[in-house]
Amino acid sequence: MNDGREADAAMGLVDVDLPAPEELRGRWAAFAAISAAAGSPQGCHARERVWHFDDWGGNWLELHLLGDGRAVLIGHDHEYSDTYYGPAAEEFGEEETDLLAGAPDWWHPVVRRTLDAEQYVGFVYGYDTAGWKRAAYGIDDGFRSVGLPALSGERTHEGIVECGRLAPGATGGTDAPREAIDALIAADGDVTEEQVLAVMDVIGTKDGDGGWDAAAGAAAAREFLVG
Repeated sequence: MNDGREADAAMGLVDVDLPAPEELRGRWAAFAAISAAAGSPQGCHARERVWHFDDWGGNWLELHLLGDGRAVLIGHDHEYSDTYYGPAAEEFGEEETDLLAGAPDWWHPVVRRTLDAEQYVGFVYGYDTAGWKRAAYGIDDGFRSVGLPALSGERTHEGIVECGRLAPGATGGTDAPREAIDALIAADGDVTEEQVLAVMDVIGTKDGDGGWDAAAGAAAAREFLVG
């Protein structure tokens, strides 16, 4: 629960209309399952309490689960993040956007670790019982352009179909039945090999074809159950 000091610190933050982490998990895990099954786990995965997504073009985001119902979403789009935070402002000679203005202290460690890893930061959103918040600014921070499929069921479905079509060995058509993908999402991370195989069958490939691996897909999805 937030104490009075955290409530005071949060004054000036603005609401962000995003699904709660528990709503994101099933979709994120489903996309990770097909990415891993298709032999490309690097762009979407969970490692302990951190969920990662990137577009293979240098744009990325991560959701850090902090416990007690809190989470921090952080990332950067090198084309569309007009926010320059920390070292990036000095490096590029741009006015700094304070992405932690008004933020409670529990946001800060995730940002420090990201900067210590020499990554640029374009957006920082925090989640607790009051929902998602960010600092107040009026420029594009690049979050939407990163293209996280898990933001909606429809985007997840489209992302899975596209990922499958582009993978080696895929021969399926463009109209994948929703049932197999919906079941993969509904598993909420507790994905079985059979559920991955059902989606692979829709895409038109078999286990082992072109590097496809249903076991790897199911294992990748279950990583989202940690935390």
